[in-house]
Amino acid sequence: MKRSHSSRQWLDRQHKDIYTQKAKKEGYRSRAAYKLIEIQEKDRVCRTGMTVVDLGAAPGGWSQALAKWVGVRGQVIALDILPIEPLPGVDIIEGDFRELSVLEALQDRVGQGGVDVVLSDIAPNFSGIEAVDQARTVYLGELALDFAQHVLKPGGSFLVKFFQGEGFESYMARLKTLFQSVAVRKPKASRAESREVYLLAKQYGHSPR
Repeated sequence: MKRSHSSRQWLDRQHKDIYTQKAKKEGYRSRAAYKLIEIQEKDRVCRTGMTVVDLGAAPGGWSQALAKWVGVRGQVIALDILPIEPLPGVDIIEGDFRELSVLEALQDRVGQGGVDVVLSDIAPNFSGIEAVDQARTVYLGELALDFAQHVLKPGGSFLVKFFQGEGFESYMARLKTLFQSVAVRKPKASRAESREVYLLAKQYGHSPR
């Protein structure tokens, strides 16, 4: 079967992409791992012994890195609607984050101890209609933040993928009411042409500066 021109372009870009090549060489399941690695190197979001939740985790690149950082004394809980092959040191839940039963299962797995870091790399299925896609992105971001508010320990951190556009400023304003500091990160592994950024909120429950 012939591939479309856009498919060939995508495959060519993947083949030439340095982060795709690096992921294959270093054993990460996706190039997206290097987005998180760069943020970790700059901001030290995760440390040994922490409990972290990885939302939108498939195929598992972020969870691989997180498991290394939190070590055997820590806990990584990964959730995605897509199957994730087993990973050492990672507790995997398969389900739709928008469904109450899945959220309840996730909260049960977290238990009463709470979470040090919630990370969300969730993105919607893009329709190509900018207004629709942005609204879906905002909705998923709001769901992730609502979950974080239920499980984060005081002083915890929240990292979420977001797209610049309608709803971005209001989402940032909400984060600033809940966390002491909020920063925008654009890792080098993010496509330069993409509106994708990562919002890093630290010190949950503390008054903003």
